Amino acid sequence: MDERRVVRVSKYLAKHLRHQPGRIGLTPDAAGWVEIDALIDAAAEHGFPLTREELDHVVAANDKRRFAVEGARIHASQGHTVPVDLRLPPAVPPARLYHGTVARNLEAIRAEGLRPMNRHAVHLSADRETATRVGARRGRPVVLPVDAGAMHHDGRVFHVSANGVWLTEAVPARYLRFAEGR
Repeated sequence: MDERRVVRVSKYLAKHLRHQPGRIGLTPDAAGWVEIDALIDAAAEHGFPLTREELDHVVAANDKRRFAVEGARIHASQGHTVPVDLRLPPAVPPARLYHGTVARNLEAIRAEGLRPMNRHAVHLSADRETATRVGARRGRPVVLPVDAGAMHHDGRVFHVSANGVWLTEAVPARYLRFAEGR
C-alpha cells in the first residue's frame, strides 16, 4: 500500500470515526465503536472503496496509534468532536506533560489556558518530542510544559488513551510554563 493511500485512508477514518460518522450513515456506540464491516460498506457506498486489508494496514502502521480494533469493531482512540465516552479510568499523570501549539495561539492560551475547543478534552503529550510534532502540524511549534503533578494534586482529573495521549478537561494558565520573551 503506497504512502499516499495510507494517508488518505487514515484521514478518512479520522473524519468518519472522530467527527462525522453520520455523514456516511454510521452510528457509533456510546464509546465510539463501529462494526468494521459497516464502515467498509458505508465507505464503498459513499465513493471510498476500502478493503479490510487496507484498514488493518493503516491501523497497524499508524505511528500515533490513532485507531483501535477490538474483534470486529474499530474506533478512534481520542480526538472526537461527536459525543463519546471512551470509558477511560482516571489516571495519575507524570509530574510534567507537554502541549504543542504555535506562537499565534499563545496570547489566548496565556489569558484562558488550554481549552478543548471543539474536542472533548485537552490533549497532552508525555514527552517534548511528541508535543513538538503536534505543534509542527500548524506551523513553527511552541511547546508548553504543563505542571500535571500540581494539577492532579489540586484535584484535576486525567485520563490516558490507548495510544498514550493524556486527556484532561482544561489546563488553567497557572499550570503552564511560558518561555521568557514570548
